[in-house]
Amino acid sequence: MESGRIDVSSLAGPFDLQSTLESGQTYLWERADGEGYSESAAYGGDAWYETVLPPTPGLVDRPTVVRARQVGGVDDGTIEWEAGGVPTDVDGPAAPTEPVDGEAVLTHLLRLDDNLDAIYDATDDRPLLERAYDRYRGLRLVRDPPFPCLISFICSAQMRVSRIFGMQRSLREQYGTPVDLGDRTVHAYPTPEALAARTEGELRDLSLGYRAPYVQRTAEMVATGEAHPEDARGLPFEAAREELTQFVGVGDKVADCVLLFSLGYLQSIPIDTWINTAIGDYFPDCDGGSYAETSRAIRDRLGAGLPERDEVFGESGADAYAGYTQTYVFHHLRTDGE
Repeated sequence: MESGRIDVSSLAGPFDLQSTLESGQTYLWERADGEGYSESAAYGGDAWYETVLPPTPGLVDRPTVVRARQVGGVDDGTIEWEAGGVPTDVDGPAAPTEPVDGEAVLTHLLRLDDNLDAIYDATDDRPLLERAYDRYRGLRLVRDPPFPCLISFICSAQMRVSRIFGMQRSLREQYGTPVDLGDRTVHAYPTPEALAARTEGELRDLSLGYRAPYVQRTAEMVATGEAHPEDARGLPFEAAREELTQFVGVGDKVADCVLLFSLGYLQSIPIDTWINTAIGDYFPDCDGGSYAETSRAIRDRLGAGLPERDEVFGESGADAYAGYTQTYVFHHLRTDGE
């Protein structure tokens, strides 16, 4: 595999790998020591993380193994990386031997191109938000591949983050393509075709419970070309949310997760139990009585004063980075228990 380093000081703002990958926004990275999502207040660690990125237009044209760890602080540390493309024309587990620009891949997946300093400077100075940003300084949003992101959040309903992560690990190990790393084997996320071919019973055996038929049917929709989460990209925000709710098991909250953590709609604010708590305690005037109305109100409130950005889909405006605030508040409330 190729290897390299990224100096955090070269980024527009700090970076913390552990809180970025263990904050409940992605379940697609495996911590190499097997301890992913085992710590409540995940922050500041130096463990290796790894994932297998599927072919991604404009980035990689084949499955690609990416590994990363952070050494040093959130302002002056170093991101060490290894990356390699996986040949698709061999029998059995292949090794990631094809050259890949790992820095470009990590910049995409971990949003290292976001100006986190500008977001911090423009954030509302309410004490809750200041505490969340101070506690997890350097946490960034992710750009997960759409299909794995969609399935992982279908599995998230009424589940703790550690259980969600465990389900995704089981799906990878059972139905994902194996990749040979020499001393061990890692697995890609299952393709839509692989999951569509499973029975409800097989998926229930992996502890998916009532989510099993949702996963199977949604995978079937993607595998047959009936629909794809990518189809939502570029639509106005609420139209994009509506597009995603056609998938089985996807309501407004799961759709907002996919919009935020995969499709680039950084104004999205998934409203779950923790965010509802924050609304009730700190922003009661944002409770609009319905998900749609509350979503509009809290996006406007948490996004007020934030900078415009070039990569805005649909309507832009003051809420263009509101999803950053949501993710910090979610991780802070879930782990630090205000």
